[in-house]
Amino acid sequence: MRTRRKSFKVASTVRILFTCIIMSDEEPVDQKKYFEELCKPKCVRAWLDYQGCVKRVQADETGHKHCTGQYFDYWHCVDKCVAPRLFAKLK
Repeated sequence: MRTRRKSFKVASTVRILFTCIIMSDEEPVDQKKYFEELCKPKCVRAWLDYQGCVKRVQADETGHKHCTGQYFDYWHCVDKCVAPRLFAKLK
């Protein structure tokens, strides 16, 4: 009876080690970038607002205008879409 348990432990240990060796050779994939690309089309309105601001700022002679608010609005939209998907994968 002990022999069976021992062989089972050895077999499962070998399987775990084999899996770890194979997994360590693979390159990790950044899931966040994948989900960001999926979510960007949902934030087109914020992106267009940002692009419109960039055009206005380029025409500004004083150099005092900026598009920081529109930039952060765009990325807030993307992050809001990405967060639930990403955390569901990480659990």
